[in-house]
Amino acid sequence: MGASIPHPGQAPQGPQPLPGVDNIVAVGSGKGGVGKTTLAVNLAISLSKMGLKVGLLDADVYGPNVPLMLGISNAQPRVLGDNRIEPLEAHGLRVISVGFLNPGDKPLIWRGPMLHSIIRQFLGSVVWGQLDYLVVDLPPGTGDVALSLIQTVPLTGAIVVSTPSDVSLQDARKAIEMFRQMKVDVVGMVENMSYFVCPHCQHEVDIFSRGGAKKTAQQFGVAYLGAVELDPEIRKGGDEGHPAILEGESSSRGKSLSDFARKVKARVEEIRSSSREGVIQIQ
Repeated sequence: MGASIPHPGQAPQGPQPLPGVDNIVAVGSGKGGVGKTTLAVNLAISLSKMGLKVGLLDADVYGPNVPLMLGISNAQPRVLGDNRIEPLEAHGLRVISVGFLNPGDKPLIWRGPMLHSIIRQFLGSVVWGQLDYLVVDLPPGTGDVALSLIQTVPLTGAIVVSTPSDVSLQDARKAIEMFRQMKVDVVGMVENMSYFVCPHCQHEVDIFSRGGAKKTAQQFGVAYLGAVELDPEIRKGGDEGHPAILEGESSSRGKSLSDFARKVKARVEEIRSSSREGVIQIQ
């Protein structure tokens, strides 16, 4: 593919393709607490279950929860002889996380330049190998980490996660606008914690309202990637390092997560196709 990512300390060259990686998809949100990491983890595993080679980069510096959700909190990546980093493997994914560098409860209190440096290192020094998808779990908001990622590698697109509540949607709109201003294609919006199914009467309860993400997606002209229910088993799977998607589509939660992943894959293919057509027209 293109030129390699410069190592920390080298002069920046603008966004450079990541050798061997076909698609880089960021998963972001306008605010925290909407289940962004849960969906990023289940998305990555679902794509892997489709037969794709997938990596997962946990770039949520302030809340690196991916190691816990994958059951590898106590693991450490191996540093190779040339200062390259070998990612860990879990559930069919190649994984790297800030949490491996700073385990436990001690927070990382870093300014912008340090955040930029770690993102560049995770992209340029990690031996990702050949990947169909690299899923990047971003911190909530529109801050330094998202900007560093966009400035370092060309993203195929970004997914915006929101709950149906007006408060969450208000911040999700800012995330959409941020990606648009930075010339990043928005893969679409997904509504997490969309509804709760009562285990006794099977009645669907709209705890955080419902349908707001679909309406917002329509208003902003972006794809709607579906709804994932509020399910204690999804939470439990993340806490225990056994993500819900591993159950397959036999459960309702497995079906909604798989449907979400298939829509992401279809949208990425659509974005790539449009990009190729644009190049042909310019030539």
